[in-house]
Amino acid sequence: MNIKHTLHIFAIPIIVFFGIGAYLLLNNMFHYRTAAILLALVLVVMGSWKMIVETVTAFLRKQFALDYIAILAILVSIFTGQYLVALVIVLMLSSGTQLEEYGMTKAQQSLTALSDRIPKEVLRLNTDDHTDKVAIASIVVGERILVRKGEVVPLDGVLDSTTALTDESSLTGEPYMLDKLKGDQIRSGIVNMGDVMIVRVTKPDNESTYRKIIGMVQEAQQEKAPLIRLADRYSTIFTIITLVIATFAYLISHDIGRVLAVLVVATPCPLILATPIALFGGMNASAKRRVLVKRLSALEVLARVTTFIFDKTGTITLGKPIVTNVVMLDDSMDASHALQIAEAIERNSLHPIAKAIVDAAREKNGTQLSARDIMEETGVGISAIIEDVRYHISKMAQSHDINAVELKREGKIVARIEFEDTLKQDSTDILKEIHNLGVKIHIFTGDKKENAEKILLQLGDIREHLTLKADCSPTEKKDGVAALKAAGEVTAMVGDGINDAPALALADVGMVFSNEEQTAASEAADIVFLGGDLEDVKETIRIAKRTIRIALQSIFVGIGLSIVAMIFASLGYIPAIIGALLQEAIDVAVILNALRASRA
Repeated sequence: MNIKHTLHIFAIPIIVFFGIGAYLLLNNMFHYRTAAILLALVLVVMGSWKMIVETVTAFLRKQFALDYIAILAILVSIFTGQYLVALVIVLMLSSGTQLEEYGMTKAQQSLTALSDRIPKEVLRLNTDDHTDKVAIASIVVGERILVRKGEVVPLDGVLDSTTALTDESSLTGEPYMLDKLKGDQIRSGIVNMGDVMIVRVTKPDNESTYRKIIGMVQEAQQEKAPLIRLADRYSTIFTIITLVIATFAYLISHDIGRVLAVLVVATPCPLILATPIALFGGMNASAKRRVLVKRLSALEVLARVTTFIFDKTGTITLGKPIVTNVVMLDDSMDASHALQIAEAIERNSLHPIAKAIVDAAREKNGTQLSARDIMEETGVGISAIIEDVRYHISKMAQSHDINAVELKREGKIVARIEFEDTLKQDSTDILKEIHNLGVKIHIFTGDKKENAEKILLQLGDIREHLTLKADCSPTEKKDGVAALKAAGEVTAMVGDGINDAPALALADVGMVFSNEEQTAASEAADIVFLGGDLEDVKETIRIAKRTIRIALQSIFVGIGLSIVAMIFASLGYIPAIIGALLQEAIDVAVILNALRASRA
């Protein structure tokens, strides 16, 4: 945040501050009493007119407003001729409100930075291979754009260059650079780390991955959380207490000055400021882990969840095939060589099975073989000539819960390459830690029960604490969540796919691992994980609990300090002007405490 923007935010309290100095000079040094009073009235109106309008509007609508006490204190100050007190109250309220805006701006810096990453213009590559700089919004689907090294990709598309090197950490949290091949999907928001890349655009600007993320952020910023309404309810009680103490002060002293002092120290800034700043701070702390909290109410609910429901595939597992075994059926070849041959055939294929084979072969660091005369037949398989011999890879029918492909040499099966979706590296530890928080854990999956059980057995001891529901359709997942809610559980659903969307929407908190192809799931969820680590779930729970604890702490500490100050003021120990300064100190302390949520 630059100095110019900060000065703009605090313009009114700065004017009121220097206006107080001018008032003191006019009233005490030059004895221009009338001019001093007129200046004070102008400053009071300037600093409080918005609050007065909001309070009157709320009164006409028969709604309770937080600023009744503050307005009453200002009116009593003017009525009793305590213009300096009125000015200090206005300074306190205006600076407190602007400090709230400053605090929220600081808390949201990680989020507003999202939109700043995307450039406003882009280099378009024309059919004659010449480029021109145009507005991103003018690019249409099918056109090609150039992205230079270090630049953010502004639009979704497919790679039209031969290769590219990208950094996708802003979207996935993955700290490693990724190699891309021609035809690979390119998402907006990633950074080009290699040579100039050419991207053929597949989505317009308003439908790009990054624009959707920004849209979710804006939705979150506009959402009013239930805990703020809880603060409104506390303010009703606080107002009653204030009026009782003010009445007591007048009855024991018949001094309107004491009443004014009570009203001054009772201005409800802690209630107005603490909760939204803490919640936006929690949202910012989540954003630092690349977790988007779409609705701030999700933080309050997440802090008291009693049951977690996890999808299996892609949530606690990697959600993609991994080579788990190479079974040799011919003694003339070893497993390593079979994998090298399969890699040569599948090297340029984008199929998930092909990628698994290529990844497994590269992990072995074996010699890459050359393949020629590659032929692919839909539904049959792919073949190529390697070392003057034709090899063929075909999908093997699922049998005995084994997913595999067969490698054939001149029509004879020589190897079977088996695949399996495996647990994410941190699944066991994270599920244990979540269970240790005292919550129940259910697994809902559309996979067959025997396959799901096979995966869950890898979890070890934590398996006995999990409840499995397999063969679930999207409707059955939703019904399962509904049954848990009906039983009194506060539910959180964690998923990653379109089939999870109904359950995500129904759960008290929907949490989804983002996938560019799973927009329905992301839209149904309250919290979106841009990375793929289960640890983000655990950390978001921790952030939510700490944020709510800080918010409530700020509310109760602010109210408690104000009540103590009111009691002393009612007994005559705190004059009005000192009370105003004391309340300002309470406000600053409460706000600074609430800002701690940003560091959660």
